Amino acid sequence: MRIDYIKDISTLCKISLLFHVFQIIHNPPFGIDWKREQKAVEKENARGELGRFAPGLPKISDGQQLFVLNGLAKLAPNGKMAIIQNGSPLFSGDAESGPSEIRRYILENDWLDAIIQLSTDQFMNTGISTYIWVCSKDKPARRAGKVQLIDASHCFEPRRKSIGTKRNDITDKCRALIVQAYGEFKHDAVYGEKDGIYCQSKIFDTEEFGYRKITVERPEKDENGNPVLKKGKPVPDANLRDTENVPLKEDIQEYFEREVLPYAPDAWIDHKKTKVGYEIPMTRYFYEYQAPEPVEDIMARITVLEKDIESSLKALFHKEA
Repeated sequence: MRIDYIKDISTLCKISLLFHVFQIIHNPPFGIDWKREQKAVEKENARGELGRFAPGLPKISDGQQLFVLNGLAKLAPNGKMAIIQNGSPLFSGDAESGPSEIRRYILENDWLDAIIQLSTDQFMNTGISTYIWVCSKDKPARRAGKVQLIDASHCFEPRRKSIGTKRNDITDKCRALIVQAYGEFKHDAVYGEKDGIYCQSKIFDTEEFGYRKITVERPEKDENGNPVLKKGKPVPDANLRDTENVPLKEDIQEYFEREVLPYAPDAWIDHKKTKVGYEIPMTRYFYEYQAPEPVEDIMARITVLEKDIESSLKALFHKEA
């Protein structure tokens, strides 16, 4: 077992026990820049497949994904890696940007096994939500071409005494629920009690996270409202230019005819500008609609508060008199 960097040894050790044996466990610093190493990193990126950073480079202000690529480069053909990151590597960067291309590289090679969202306040130096990326270069057949997302943000118990910003613990009960969710590999399954400690599992095809970013053009109009033509073709108006993200699984033309043409009949797609991107919007997949409080209940609560304030004011002014 290799431990490259550990901020919170107790939390990381508990997390590492969630699964079987890892060859690599990473806990890189969140959001650390790589300006000091920029020349060396870019030089290795230029080597292509001979280097660790061939797929792309993350933004200079956040080097987390460099640790991911470093780990994958060192991982054995049958190896497994766990790396803890913040939310940025899930979705940062536009289509064909460095962060997106790194996600594409991992997903198209089918190395992403699972992502587990932990609760906030798990670490001593930050209160943000964190995510364990489980990468495997030798998935079992039933997990091939799939990614398991586990929302374990409700799977914790508050500490009696905080340590810095660490206010929550992953207990034996929490760990058992996450292990069960990972092991059973079920879609839309809940483990534990929804009104208490629980986690939720969902399974997706790797293609689910890909999209094509298309550029939608509309024509310039002359003073009479007619399209301006050049060599018989409409001239695109840069001010009306827009983009749409079309799921990788969906036909672009069908999407365009359904989502764009009814509202802009003169629009067309500039296919030369189409780009492929990947993102993992974890929050969206686990979002559950909460019906707003009935207006009557809100008004009743406001009325009670108004009466309480009025009573307090009367008591205050009565004392002053």
